[in-house]
Amino acid sequence: MKMEYSEAFQRAEVSWILNAVQGGTMRCHLAMLFVGLLTGIPAWAQTAPGKEQTAIVTIAQKAAIRALAIKQGDALSLTQSRELFTPEGWSAFMQVMKEWLDQKGAPTFGSSFVPSGDAVIIGEADGVIHFKIPGTVTQTHDKSRTVYKHAELDVRAGGEPVKMLHLEQIYVGR
Repeated sequence: MKMEYSEAFQRAEVSWILNAVQGGTMRCHLAMLFVGLLTGIPAWAQTAPGKEQTAIVTIAQKAAIRALAIKQGDALSLTQSRELFTPEGWSAFMQVMKEWLDQKGAPTFGSSFVPSGDAVIIGEADGVIHFKIPGTVTQTHDKSRTVYKHAELDVRAGGEPVKMLHLEQIYVGR
């Protein structure tokens, strides 16, 4: 019968612990420490994203940054990013934005996002990758300017070609 690696590893751990217990308290403590470290390694060594995940995140990150490069009074700066979203994603994004549009559909503010670190993958389901990008959001209105240094973009993207299903700005209090 073929034994799975993890099952064989667990049996070896149990055997080693039993031998350590018979050898004395110090040996038992060292054995428990060693086993704890070994069993914890899989939690530390998370698998790196595959090439497909990396490609989706790279494309979607550029799209998210582009979608938030909005100029006050310039409807085209907003609508040109429509192609970066699925129809449902665009609808949800515009539902949030509608409060800050003038009668002609132009944004009443300007916005930009600059990443401050690598995207962090939260999960994946059905080819859609959920990730967050840490960074700084700058918003302008007329001559005023507000900078949010602790912000994140929450993104869900996938498909062929890659499109965003969700884009949300999150301001993290620190």
